[in-house]
Amino acid sequence: MKKVWLLTALVLLGWLATPKTAQAQYNNWAVGFRVGEPAGVNVRKYFGENRAFDLNIGTYGGLYGNARKYRSGRYRSVGLAVQGHYLWHKALTKSESVRGYYGFGGQINTRRYYPIRLNGEYENALSLGGSGIAGVEYFPAGKPYSFFLETGLYVELLQAPFFLNLNSGLGLRYNF
Repeated sequence: MKKVWLLTALVLLGWLATPKTAQAQYNNWAVGFRVGEPAGVNVRKYFGENRAFDLNIGTYGGLYGNARKYRSGRYRSVGLAVQGHYLWHKALTKSESVRGYYGFGGQINTRRYYPIRLNGEYENALSLGGSGIAGVEYFPAGKPYSFFLETGLYVELLQAPFFLNLNSGLGLRYNF
């Protein structure tokens, strides 16, 4: 897993170091990384002037604690998460370098779950739920990358209905 993170970071640094003459755009693809909950690789596809689809693939449970009460037991590990959102975005400045966005989607997580009935042993728990997100994205003039800061809420539907978790993060995307 550490090799994947290192490779992703090196590729992104290579893209950032390469001289570019094009303006940063928000109507194509963007690939980057997100630090937060969930943390991992981030892919965004912009559609037209004000819509996008955002996909995060990475870890879940690391930011707000990997030891947490859950159902009739506890989580004691970081798991895998896949999160997707359909977004609406709008320019917040005349230059369109700062854009706000919000959206809704879902999230699938898998973690080690330690129920009381197993006396210290674990089982893999797959959870599914809905999520909402809102954020701000900054596109530096003349640069092919953007920075973002976002926050939202995950509401689990399956295994533990109405289990809530704050989803927030910041990151960097290369726009092409």
